[in-house]
Amino acid sequence: MSNALAIAHVTQALALLLASNVGPEFDEAVKVEPHKPPTEPPDYPTINVFLYQVTPNTSMRNNDLPTRASDGTLVKRPAAALDLHYVISAYGDETTLVGQRLIGSVVRTLHEIPVLPKDVIEETGHLPHLAGSDLAEATQRVRLTPTVMDIDETSKLWGMLHQTPYALSVVYQATLVLIDGREQPVPAKPVERPEVRVLPFGAPGAPVPPGAGTGPGADDGTSVNGSAIEAADAQQGH
Repeated sequence: MSNALAIAHVTQALALLLASNVGPEFDEAVKVEPHKPPTEPPDYPTINVFLYQVTPNTSMRNNDLPTRASDGTLVKRPAAALDLHYVISAYGDETTLVGQRLIGSVVRTLHEIPVLPKDVIEETGHLPHLAGSDLAEATQRVRLTPTVMDIDETSKLWGMLHQTPYALSVVYQATLVLIDGREQPVPAKPVERPEVRVLPFGAPGAPVPPGAGTGPGADDGTSVNGSAIEAADAQQGH
């Protein structure tokens, strides 16, 4: 579980992960920018990490219900389960195919490291704009999975980016990001009778098993226990 800074924290951590693994492969520095693709493509090696959509996670969206009791008191802190959708674009000198080389390195990096490492999350958590984020303490790790975007979806996405020319890109989905509610649930009531007794059948005070017939319930009016045996002996004596 994480607070409301989790979305921005995942984006920043993804950018740092790519910068740490893609940059060393090139003779010149590679700049990684976690924001919308530029309207004027840079001519130096650049990777752009753009979060273009946030959607509810279909398998976990109702996993935390119910969160309130019948009287309205909070019994469980609600959590929003989200998937983050990223388009990762590459820019550079086309004569040396820098963009294609960068995309190849991005794909290899995220295939080798599909889960955001904790040390990367902790390092990005020191940034001033992420102060207070608790993503590093979350038990659920964020996994990055490549997704397919057809021509129609690609056209719509880049069409929404006004005056932004298309660049060679790959699309990834980050799953699962859980954002906690702020309200604290009401503490559970204390146990009224903490003592627990375990007794075998037949022990004093133990419940009577169904059909045992230990009380006065036999057809001849005698009880099905030692009294019944005494009644049988008396009849044989006559």
